[in-house]
Amino acid sequence: MLNSDTKISAILRESWSVSWPMILIMSYEFVIGITDVFVAGRFGKEAQAAYGLAFQLYFLFMIIAIALSVGTVAVVSRLFTSGKRDELGRAIHSSVVMSRAAGLLFSIPGILGAGLLIGCLGVRAPLKPLAVPFMRIYALGFLFDYLLINSNAVLRSCGMAKRSLATMTIVCLLNVALNFLLALYTPLGFNGIAVATVISLCAGSMLNAAHMRKIDAAPGLFDRSVIKRILTISWPSGVLQILWQAGAMALFLIISLLPKENVEVLAAFTNGLKIESAIFLPAFAFNMANAVVVGNMLGRKDERGAFRGGLITAILGVSLVSVLTLVVIANAGRIGALLSNDPVVVRECARYMYIALLFEPVMAWGVILGGGLNGAGDTMTPMLGVGISIWALRLPLAYILGVRCAIGAAAIWWAMNVSLTAQAVFISVKYFSRRWITDAERVTVS
Repeated sequence: MLNSDTKISAILRESWSVSWPMILIMSYEFVIGITDVFVAGRFGKEAQAAYGLAFQLYFLFMIIAIALSVGTVAVVSRLFTSGKRDELGRAIHSSVVMSRAAGLLFSIPGILGAGLLIGCLGVRAPLKPLAVPFMRIYALGFLFDYLLINSNAVLRSCGMAKRSLATMTIVCLLNVALNFLLALYTPLGFNGIAVATVISLCAGSMLNAAHMRKIDAAPGLFDRSVIKRILTISWPSGVLQILWQAGAMALFLIISLLPKENVEVLAAFTNGLKIESAIFLPAFAFNMANAVVVGNMLGRKDERGAFRGGLITAILGVSLVSVLTLVVIANAGRIGALLSNDPVVVRECARYMYIALLFEPVMAWGVILGGGLNGAGDTMTPMLGVGISIWALRLPLAYILGVRCAIGAAAIWWAMNVSLTAQAVFISVKYFSRRWITDAERVTVS
């Protein structure tokens, strides 16, 4: 019993050592996002809605970066603990080259095609003139964000999460300061929010490049076999991101079809998502930490520890998310009023939080366990869970109940809760089956 308790304590310490820097990093993402919304609110509800639309489109272009980082963590975290220094160097170098190429590839269509893309979505006239130039500036930062996401993945996989934290601390401070300076005190106006993002991402990618030189790995060469392994793991995660982001865009469009106050509800939804990110981002931090914990333990051939580590990290994450949920719900009205002066937007934002945040612990459980599966190379299960829950449940229910039955925005928020529950159940069944442990051998490190 003592040995078992000691083992659990060791797993708990390892999980927390990876998780707490990621929690702070995700809190920085929240601070940046909430600052974006606050500053956009100084330019009116149309600017807030346009920002929300551009932000969703931005993440459509980030799908590949996020997916590649999942594959990178699954491969690099196992190589780091396996002691294969030469292969670790090749994996790191190859992932950087791949991320650089992908970032450049998507910057061009992002800059040139912003107007066409936003036009194809049928965005209404008050929003389009604001969203198009904003999106074009955002696209300038794709390369830097791809490199930043990849380098953060490598650093946390190699036990250097604190280095990543140091970089993101600077990125956050720089982004927030430039947000106010460029948007409110220069002719850039609303577009200053996007310019601030690009500058801070550039600085962060350069800092992480310096940190990565300190990893104890042999000088790496480009290795196509490493890229193949990363892509094999990454593609389901990429599809997951497509399903998730396209689902978010579809939800924006469904909200725009509401028979009344649709612009106000769109602005409220944008604000509510930013407030909710105070809860979701820590959950996602545990998701990424869990991938490292499980991947490192599988690299040591500790299968029992990998299973326990995934569960312990999930329990830690759900505990923190539950506390944050109570705090946010208790202050929903006051928080909403800080982001908008429009009484309808404030009212709808508070209603969103009262309904949607009730299921945040359920969301966290599914998301964090999904991170453990990612670390083992099982990216298919989270993909299927997200795809089924969003496209078979969330969107049909949101449209039928919210628009066709004219129940309104509240029905859309409840549809989101139903889908989150289904997703958590689906992932839990696979995790507790332990089949992902035996299947993990297909993620070879030789």
